[in-house]
Amino acid sequence: MTNNWLRRRWLNFRQGHSIYLIFILTFANFILIFHRLFIERVEALNEIFSSVWLFAVFFVIMYIPIAILIGHWHRTTQVKVETELVQRQNPMMAKWWRILVDMQTGKASKEEIEKFRALLKAIEEGKDAPEDLDNKKE
Repeated sequence: MTNNWLRRRWLNFRQGHSIYLIFILTFANFILIFHRLFIERVEALNEIFSSVWLFAVFFVIMYIPIAILIGHWHRTTQVKVETELVQRQNPMMAKWWRILVDMQTGKASKEEIEKFRALLKAIEEGKDAPEDLDNKKE
């Protein structure tokens, strides 16, 4: 096993954990705690939402459209800024642009050009980049 293989598994674990599993658990946790500590103690709300299931359905019906609106706002206003900041700190992207500039000006070696082509082909085919093309210092 390579160190890169372990890092990829660690990334997959964090993505699955934080995006999917914890999202569902925190969602359910919030509904249960909110119902117990707020809805059950406010008599008017407890009459309307006497069942946790009734509150959960109401909450989900209200929450999903609000989350969609916030997500749309984020995608249309913030993603561009975030992407630009991430790309400015991405060494692999900087290397790609440098090689493109070097190719245009005739400064890139044949080996760099071939490695770059192999990397782009792997990306197009949805494969992992060959080990020697990963983000390593030259």
